[in-house]
Amino acid sequence: MTAPTIGIIGGIAPPSTVDYYRLLVDGYQKRRPDGTQPLIIINSIDLQKGLKLVGAASKGDTAPFIAYMLEELDKLANAGVTFAFFAANTPHILFDEIAAKSRIPLVSIAVATAAAVAKAGLKRVGLLGTRFTMESGFYDRALAPHKVGVVVPDEPDRTWVHEHYLGELTKNVFRDETRTEFHAVIKRMRGKTPIDGLIYGGTELPLLMRDGPPVGIPTFDTTQIHVEAVLDRLLAT
Repeated sequence: MTAPTIGIIGGIAPPSTVDYYRLLVDGYQKRRPDGTQPLIIINSIDLQKGLKLVGAASKGDTAPFIAYMLEELDKLANAGVTFAFFAANTPHILFDEIAAKSRIPLVSIAVATAAAVAKAGLKRVGLLGTRFTMESGFYDRALAPHKVGVVVPDEPDRTWVHEHYLGELTKNVFRDETRTEFHAVIKRMRGKTPIDGLIYGGTELPLLMRDGPPVGIPTFDTTQIHVEAVLDRLLAT
């Protein structure tokens, strides 16, 4: 029997794709300390093309982005992967539509994170990520069955988060002053609407925030949560 193989749509952006690979290998070896490693195939796609199509999709022109993701997933299917995932939150704005047409099963970061939030017993969480993630509502939909509300920053904080996410974090630039300002954004969110948790809804955000000071409420590292869900799927196959 052929061993199951994980497929990754990566490059969106490169820093978190590297983080995913490291976490998958480390997590697998902790669960299976027999010296084996998971079989992984990465399709690293064009970040700028992806963002351009996501931008159009956010304005209603969804077909080109869906087609692009399906085309890249087909490459993984042709390579023999068992299932796949997007190594990013932003492509999940149309996850259901893409998953319905994909030749291979997909593991959702939003569904996995929603389950983790619900397990923690929280009722209202903040969400940070790209503008597409913060404004598309896919986390609201994932958390709705668990009766958990979602809060995003007000403007101009959403614009600031989006611009620094794309302008710095996706380019592997992680500045102390940016981390400090993210803490200020979180403080303003908490000051306006009480939240009992915070979702790092961008897979580069944990790279910026993991080693920083605590924010005072539970945080959800969507990269790590997604990795655990992927490993659950792999080891159950």
